[in-house]
Amino acid sequence: MSDPDAADANRPRNELVPAGGDVDDGTRGGAAYWLLKSTLSPVVKAIFRPKVEGLEHVPVDGPAIIASNHLSVADWLFTPIALKRRITYVAKSDYFTGSGLKGFLQRGFFSGTGQVPIDRSGGRASEAALAAGAQVLRRGELFGIFPEGTRSPDGRLYKGRTGIARLALTTGAPVVPAGVIGTDKIAPKDRHFGKVHSPTVRFGPPLDLTAFVGRAHDRGALRAATDQVMQAIRALTGQVYVDEYAPRTFIEPAS
Repeated sequence: MSDPDAADANRPRNELVPAGGDVDDGTRGGAAYWLLKSTLSPVVKAIFRPKVEGLEHVPVDGPAIIASNHLSVADWLFTPIALKRRITYVAKSDYFTGSGLKGFLQRGFFSGTGQVPIDRSGGRASEAALAAGAQVLRRGELFGIFPEGTRSPDGRLYKGRTGIARLALTTGAPVVPAGVIGTDKIAPKDRHFGKVHSPTVRFGPPLDLTAFVGRAHDRGALRAATDQVMQAIRALTGQVYVDEYAPRTFIEPAS
């Protein structure tokens, strides 16, 4: 089995420069993002009453990586609502190609807000995601990433993939840890619908990764920096930590 940490460390240095035209230039989803946010936020806040803590730790301008645990598809909704700035994520391409009402709504949301589709079936998915993130950060914007690489199958916090560290060390963008709590009750992984619940989105102080500067291709440094990010997330959520990668496969809810 290949080692994802080794793959991250051994990629060429220019890999984080995406091919031109593949990533939103910051204008394609801007108007739709703020329109959806201004429309959805009052409704979502009235129904779910989300709690937001530590917002002062998010820079008011300039690039930053928001690194969060990933419990539910609802994380895509509650974290952007909590923030005062626009945030861009990469999302699996399935969200842009689904059928039926669910597919229509997902496609409209992710495409309309300029989120970046990534085909996770190929071996270069991680490279594409990091390239997209680098371009967003170089525009001075917020980029959201889930270091676990997928939703937690059981509510625990799993080992982070080292792309988060390489992105931070390559771009110089600060990493702000974030913890979401309770979104898995709203949109459980094994069911289409959950229950009305008040989730919490909690931000921590930007992490000090200066010990790893200049070591973006040092496998040990990437691992250590990523572990530091994951422990900061764990401190925010109180989750049980599992020192292994989360499985990417799970049983989809019946349609």
